[in-house]
This record gives sequence, C-alpha cells and structure tokens, in this order.
Amino acid sequence: MERLENHSIHRLRWLRSAVLGTNDGLVSTAGLLLGVAATGASQPTILIAAVAGLVAGTASLAASEYVSARSQADTESADLELERLELAANPEEEHAELATIYVERGLDAELASQVAVQLMEHDALGAHARDELGLSETLMARPTRTGVTSAAAFAVGAVLPLLVVILVPASAFIPALLGSTCVFLGLLGYLSALAGGASIIIAATRMVLFGAVAMALTFGVGTLLEPVV
Repeated sequence: MERLENHSIHRLRWLRSAVLGTNDGLVSTAGLLLGVAATGASQPTILIAAVAGLVAGTASLAASEYVSARSQADTESADLELERLELAANPEEEHAELATIYVERGLDAELASQVAVQLMEHDALGAHARDELGLSETLMARPTRTGVTSAAAFAVGAVLPLLVVILVPASAFIPALLGSTCVFLGLLGYLSALAGGASIIIAATRMVLFGAVAMALTFGVGTLLEPVV
C-alpha cells in the first residue's frame, strides 16, 4: 500500500513570509497606535497614523523582502554557474567530490562512487547543487513571490488595528486594541503552528508574549512623551 507523507518543510517558504508579514503588520501597527494614543492624541490623528503605518509598512516590507531574496537568488545563481564551469572543466574531480560527500553520509566508497556516477549521468548540476551546495527547489529564493506574499500579509495584519480605530469609541480604544491584538496574535500562532506542524501552545504563547512586549515598549515611550507633545 502506497504511503504518502505530508511534510511541512514544503510549506516553509510561503509560511515564513506569511507569518512574518502578518505578525509585523499587526504588532508594528498596534504598537504605533498605542504609542500615539498614549500621548493623548485625538482619534482622527490615530486614524491617520494607522493608515500611514499600513501604507509605509507594506511598501517597506515588500521592498526589503524582495531585495533580501533577490540577493540570495543572485548568490545561488553565481554558485550554480561556478559549479557548471567546474563540471565542464573537471568532471572527474567533481565525481570524486560528490562520492566523498556520500561516504561522509555513511555509504561505503564503492557504492558512493556508483551513486555519484548515476546521479551525474542523470543530472550532474542538480546533484551537485543539492548535495554539495545544499540548494533545493523547496528552499531556493523566490524574490517576487516573497515580496508580494510579505506585503499582502503585512497589509492583512495592519488592517486589524485600523478596524479597531474605526469601530471602537476613543474612551475604550487602548484596552480594546491591546486585547484584540493579543487575541489576533494567539490566532496567528495557532494557524502558523497548524500549517507548519509545530506545537500550537508554544507558537501561540510565543506570538502573544513577544507582541505584548513590543506594544508595552511603544506605549511606554508614548507615555513618557505625553508631557512634551
């Protein structure tokens, strides 16, 4: 009977971008609004800060994630090109190098040599990329997809505090934002753990704890600045 394994590692690339973006959008925007609210700012001012934070954060994260992933992709391409040249110039040395890797992983020398020969006959560059350079289709950089996913996730996270500004009266804004953000962070931790196959309790607790610390810091800064604003 065929047994299918559903490993979470295949979701790592988009899961990282989604969790990072949503968490960043939620915590940074909520923290910004708490800091502004702590100075005694009016609700229209807080709303302007929320919209500005959403737009600036979305653009910033999209750009930074794209540039970061683009740099990784450039490095991967350079390494692959170097490996391609080495395979063309010194195929025997590259075979020996690959065989040595398999010996270090537990194969005897003869079997390692046979495996290296067969893999190189099938796809020499792919074998060296995977086993020598550690590159795989699952984990290789995807700049455009990473940038778009991160930006969309940030916007989703940032919209939640914005809705609190719009829907909640000014008198209850701070406790409502704190409480709702912690609930959203716990839900995000739950969903990320569910998608990644990790511990739900640990993931949710970690999200809420670090988010609460970040919001407490910005609220504290706003409170200190209130007398001079």
